[in-house]
Amino acid sequence: MNDKFPIRFFVVTILWSWLFFLPLILNGYGIISIDNNILPILTPLIIIIGAFGPTIGVCYSLHTLNGKGAIKEYFKLFLSLKFGWKVWLLIFLILGIPAFLAWIIPEFFGQDRFASYLPNPFLFPIYIIFCMFLGGGQEEIGWRGYIMPYLEKRYGIIISPFIFGIIWAIWHIPLWFIPGSTQVYMNFFGFTLLTIGYSYIFEWIIKISGKRLLSGLLSHGTANAFSALFPFLIMDSNAIQIRFWIYCIFIFIIGIIIVVLRSYKKI
Repeated sequence: MNDKFPIRFFVVTILWSWLFFLPLILNGYGIISIDNNILPILTPLIIIIGAFGPTIGVCYSLHTLNGKGAIKEYFKLFLSLKFGWKVWLLIFLILGIPAFLAWIIPEFFGQDRFASYLPNPFLFPIYIIFCMFLGGGQEEIGWRGYIMPYLEKRYGIIISPFIFGIIWAIWHIPLWFIPGSTQVYMNFFGFTLLTIGYSYIFEWIIKISGKRLLSGLLSHGTANAFSALFPFLIMDSNAIQIRFWIYCIFIFIIGIIIVVLRSYKKI
């Protein structure tokens, strides 16, 4: 990375995302009016487009620093699926088991079974692909591919994912003010634990995949897909989000264990 400090990346990323989110926030507070007939379709569409902020940020940075050809070369880094079966298995186990446990544990304490958000479990593989490229995984084109190598080089494997996890949570802040977004039902501190935990996990997965960056999109997409297969978030502002807290704590602890083992070169 030729950028001494990637200010342009963060500025463009935040401007792109937050400007797209802004009309939904203004509508939610009654400052502007969006037709209620199109709002249920428009809200997820705008959120998806806004989530391409990190991609736009990296494209702008590469173009202004290194010219057009740099963007094409950068995207070539995401073409390899040759992770090895162990990486694929670890992605599903490390992200699937916490989601399943968070979903099922409350039942042992009298909570009702919480139905999956997927109409059919056989849709899960298709939903993973959707989540990889449109449901959050696309963020990793900028996050894990561009900014994390810079942070890791400067701050090391312990501090950099922690710093980034906080930045990542802050980038999501406008979603707490958009009616209908999943963040509306989340505690921000719990969500920050989640992004920090994810940061440690995703960085490690990329490392063991041989630095094949598509594994970052797969990890993020799989995590989001599991949240629909084994939902831990109740879309009700009055609900006690026990499953959400269980999941966030599990992911954070797993992330801490991974970085401790990495620091001692055990994994």
